[in-house]
Amino acid sequence: MSVARNTEISATSTQSFEDAIRQGISRATRTLRNVRSAWIKEQEVSLENDQIASYKVTMIITFVLDDGPEG
Repeated sequence: MSVARNTEISATSTQSFEDAIRQGISRATRTLRNVRSAWIKEQEVSLENDQIASYKVTMIITFVLDDGPEG
């Protein structure tokens, strides 16, 4: 049996939503082990002078917890 946990993170990029997703997942996998999926919860853009300045995604990262000494 495995047990998973979800954590919410946000990531930004000046390039695109896809780049923000890649950066967020890359950063999450440096800290979390056993990452299994990412659900994109929200997308948002920031504007400066009527132009898109940055792309932001909020995502739910799912990772499987390591078995303890008894598991």
